[in-house]
Amino acid sequence: MQLGQYPAPRHTLAHLSDTHLLTGGRRQYGEVDPEPGLLQALDRLAGLPTPPQAIVLTGDLADLGEPAAYARLRELVEPVAAGFGAQIVWVMGNHDERSAFSSAFFGEASSAPQDRVYDVDGLRIVSLDTSVPGWHHGEVDDDQLAWLRDVLATPAAHGTVLAMHHPPVPLPLDDATVTIELDAQDRLADVLAGSDVRTILAGHMHYSSYSTFVGIPVSVASASCYTIALATPGKFYSAVDGHQAIAAVHLYDEDAGGVPGAPVVHSVLPLADAPEVTSYPVAVAEELAALSRDERRQLLSRKGAAARAERREFRAAHR
Repeated sequence: MQLGQYPAPRHTLAHLSDTHLLTGGRRQYGEVDPEPGLLQALDRLAGLPTPPQAIVLTGDLADLGEPAAYARLRELVEPVAAGFGAQIVWVMGNHDERSAFSSAFFGEASSAPQDRVYDVDGLRIVSLDTSVPGWHHGEVDDDQLAWLRDVLATPAAHGTVLAMHHPPVPLPLDDATVTIELDAQDRLADVLAGSDVRTILAGHMHYSSYSTFVGIPVSVASASCYTIALATPGKFYSAVDGHQAIAAVHLYDEDAGGVPGAPVVHSVLPLADAPEVTSYPVAVAEELAALSRDERRQLLSRKGAAARAERREFRAAHR
């Protein structure tokens, strides 16, 4: 169904981050149970008009790297992914532990960086491990950079998405995080420049943010557990149990809608419900699709008192 000038996206991804699961009923900072936020996130995916082809979780999956927390994460995420027919892309974060992570998700305990390549119907997703054992800041070592350069040497059919935990972005509102940011970002930039990487997905910061890195769009997903309240007067750092969100990623074909380039759209999906002020049921989309483009414009775009009255009648007829 195409209501606007763009056709449907070629690929749809769900981007979750920083689930920070704990075991034994423990809570983050003694306050936040991380599991309900993850369950809300998974429930929110059911509302996507196009089911995701992959669910990408960009690190800090288990707050203490506990095997039981990883097992619980699989128990919650895998049935949802299977229902969509979606692949799962697990990404290491600074709170994760490589041995337990690799054992839980890949069946082999390893202390090596957890870098992997996924093919999602012609879209390549590269999971890059930016964790540093024993530390919270991020790095990518020489061997990883050489591996990544080799992977990217051959372009993928629909390009590449790079998924990592520590985002390669400036932090203008977050001096509290700069100590544990990704180090030596210039070295990663040298590998990515001119490659087929269409977007970078990251986490770590516990709030949504956007940037570019050597011309590549970067999307940082908020956390499903607690978040950071930026620009809070009198606070250097403020963690709150609110504002949790995930993201949807839509990747379009080259020249979609007759516009040069291949658009990538990142959309924030807040997890908390809010008071509804107006709505239309899903069935309205099919009714609108049956109208001509001009008829839709007449109904939905025209200004004036008569047009407003017509739209009120339309809403009333579809409650």
